[in-house]
Amino acid sequence: MSIAYDVQDGIARICFNRPEKLNALTLAMYDELGATFNAAAEDDRVRVVILTGAGERAFCVGADLKESIPALARNDIDISAWDAAHLKNFNIDKPVICAVNGLCMGGGFEIMLATDLRVASSTAVFSLPEVSLGIVPAGGTLVRLVRQIGYAAAMEILMTGERFSSEHLLRVGVLNRVVAPEQLSQTVTHLAERLVRLSPTALKVVKRAVRELSDLPLQEAFRREAVLGQLAFTSADAKRGLAAFAEGKRVECY
Repeated sequence: MSIAYDVQDGIARICFNRPEKLNALTLAMYDELGATFNAAAEDDRVRVVILTGAGERAFCVGADLKESIPALARNDIDISAWDAAHLKNFNIDKPVICAVNGLCMGGGFEIMLATDLRVASSTAVFSLPEVSLGIVPAGGTLVRLVRQIGYAAAMEILMTGERFSSEHLLRVGVLNRVVAPEQLSQTVTHLAERLVRLSPTALKVVKRAVRELSDLPLQEAFRREAVLGQLAFTSADAKRGLAAFAEGKRVECY
C-alpha cells in the first residue's frame, strides 16, 4: 500500500509509503490519502491520528511531478480533486499529529498544515517551491499559512520558494516541537498516548471551536463559543471528570 493505515490502542498511523521516491504522491495516492483520512474520521477505534512518512529521507515531497505536471498541463485534472487529501472538504474531529522526518516540500508541506500538532526532526527541511515552477501551493496553504503564523513569515515561505530548517519553522510557529531524529517516533507516540487518555468530547469541541469561531465577529463568536462549550460541560465525559475532581481524583483514561 502506498498509503499505509494501522490502528492500535486508539492511535491510527497513516504513513506515506513510497520511500524510494521520497514519498512523492501519485494521483492514485492523493485519492487513497483522502479515503484514508475519511476512514480514520469514521473509525470508532481511533482517538488520535499520527501522520508520517516511511524512511528517513523524506516525510513527503508533494506530488510526483513526472505524473501530475503533464496531467495539469493537459488540463486532465482539477486540483480540487485533491481536496480530501488536503482535508479541505471534510473535518476530522480527532487530534491529528504530524511527525516530519526528512524533506517536507510542496504538497507534503501543505498536508502538514492541515494537521493539529507538528513534531519535526532537527534534520527535516521544509519548502514550498511552487513559485519557482510558475504554480502556487493551492492545497489549502494560501488560506492556512497566513492564518496560522504571522504575515511576514508566511509571505517569505510562500514567495521565495527557499528551503527552511526545522528550527526556523519552530520560531515562526509552524511547528510545535523539534527533536533529534532518533527521538521523533517516541516523542510523537508519547504525545498521542497522552491525547488518547483525554476526553474525546472535549478535544472534538476544541477543534470545532477553533475551526468555526476564528472568522466570526467577536460577539457572535462568544455566543457560539458558549453553545459549543455547553456541549462539553453537559457531556458524559464532563460528568465523569468533574465527579473525579470533586473526590480529589483524576480520570486516568476516558
